[in-house]
Amino acid sequence: MLRWAGMLLGVPDLSLLAWVALAIGAVTVGISKTAIPGANIAVALFAMVLPAKPSTAALLVLLIVADVFAVVFYRRHADWRLLRRLIPPVVVGLVLGTVFMAHASDTLMSRVIAVILIGVIVLGLVQRRRAERRERDGVTPGETGRGAAIAQSAVYGGLGGFTTMVANAAGPVMSMYFLAARLPVTVFLGTSAWFYFVVNVSKVPFSIGLGLFSRELLLLDLVLIPFVVLGAVLGRLIVGRISRRAFEWTVIVLSIAGAAYLLVR
Repeated sequence: MLRWAGMLLGVPDLSLLAWVALAIGAVTVGISKTAIPGANIAVALFAMVLPAKPSTAALLVLLIVADVFAVVFYRRHADWRLLRRLIPPVVVGLVLGTVFMAHASDTLMSRVIAVILIGVIVLGLVQRRRAERRERDGVTPGETGRGAAIAQSAVYGGLGGFTTMVANAAGPVMSMYFLAARLPVTVFLGTSAWFYFVVNVSKVPFSIGLGLFSRELLLLDLVLIPFVVLGAVLGRLIVGRISRRAFEWTVIVLSIAGAAYLLVR
């Protein structure tokens, strides 16, 4: 019945298991924007079910929908000076990512997505371990000089632009940068919300130029959007009521499993 309905509507003919995986990924997208930022489960799930390049385009549409919710919830809080500093390196990263995607095969894209996922997970774990050690030792980071701040913006912005274009996986990279900037919680959320919204919308012309969007892909997104909305609402309901550590480790384990699958498939 599902297969017949999908063919009638022009939606890609996928198995029930594939649709379940995409639905879970879509819910995770919504939750990651309103509760726990940086979750990469959706990146792995979409790349498992769809060809690597179209998977990034399909996920991009859903990310933008979730970004709208994040901006609505946290629109009044943002460090615009920090965001303006990130613009040049992010644009460079987006261009480099677009060039790479134009020449890379789907197989290579799958491998790169997997490596990026593992890389950002490892970086995130290292960053968290250092932060926990500083907290235990009672060490307060010193103020960052202007030169160091510009250098940090260049490195994180460039890497964030490339990873978001190639794999929609800039979350952990940019979260590390915003944490290093010592932003208050509300400013962190507001700055992140505006950053991802602007960057993801900016990626649309690049993706169109690469020919990644199709009628079938957009119809698939249309089916999955309600799951993104569900995830966003769930995120608002559960934030502060669950163990952040338990959720983060669940995300990490599943993301590593997904990345490993992409490396060997």
